[in-house]
Amino acid sequence: MRDRCPWAGDDPLYQAYHDEEWGVPVHDDRTLFEFLILEGAQAGLSWLTILRKRPNYRRAYSDFEPARVAAYTARERARLLRDPGIVRNRRKVEASVANARAFVLVQREYGSFDRYLWAAVGGRSTQNRFSTLSEIPAHTSESEVLSRDLKRRGFGFVGPTICYAFMQAVGLVNDHLVSCPRHAELGVGSGSHPPVRSHALR
Repeated sequence: MRDRCPWAGDDPLYQAYHDEEWGVPVHDDRTLFEFLILEGAQAGLSWLTILRKRPNYRRAYSDFEPARVAAYTARERARLLRDPGIVRNRRKVEASVANARAFVLVQREYGSFDRYLWAAVGGRSTQNRFSTLSEIPAHTSESEVLSRDLKRRGFGFVGPTICYAFMQAVGLVNDHLVSCPRHAELGVGSGSHPPVRSHALR
């Protein structure tokens, strides 16, 4: 792809992620849960490191089925900490299981995590128009609000910067540079999805 966002570099895995996934509006709860866990695991590491471990995470985390991960016992959490295919950080592992439990509670309250999450942007992807990587913020007021609400609900590793990376990944915002073909492809109207309650995030 000519003129793709420069952060994709020359690694084929990173380029494929940029071209096929990053910024695409996601409305599937299992995929949203996957990205939420992976973004938390990425804290302090490169995203490429996590992408390379992604198949291992899918295996280790029951293909990211939230209810199954929410039911993990101490024995299963210990298994995760012994798994060389994932990031074996105790705080991240414990948070991932706590996040699964909180995720399931959100599903019960809103009908789906998707309906809860998209309320953060009024049900439609925010279309930014950045020309350089230096213009893209590390976090925004929307990611700060989302972070606060997720923490209130018992989620961990969901600071404003992690939340913004999550929002970028699952298409709540379109942060492809305007010179990148994907910016137009994911343009206005992409992923439109009315929220159930516009006041979901406080």
